[in-house]
Amino acid sequence: MVETQRKKIFFFRRKGENVREGELRALKEGLDRTRVLINQAYAGFNGTDDPDLIESYVFEINSLQARYAYLLRRVKGLEGQVTGDGHAG
Repeated sequence: MVETQRKKIFFFRRKGENVREGELRALKEGLDRTRVLINQAYAGFNGTDDPDLIESYVFEINSLQARYAYLLRRVKGLEGQVTGDGHAG
């Protein structure tokens, strides 16, 4: 039988930070890193004329944009939960 494993996001909570706040902070840091990677991929795309590299950058940009959209959805969902709990605002 094949078992699937789910990836877990590991993050370190800061003192006085609850689990949701810690996850929210980690997700926002992921958004920032992904935004930087998207900008780098666009710079590479704009800086080459090799068809193979262009194709590579197109796939990379699409992948990073999908990751960014996922992280943004998670952040928006958690922000509502954290704000709804009254723990952050």
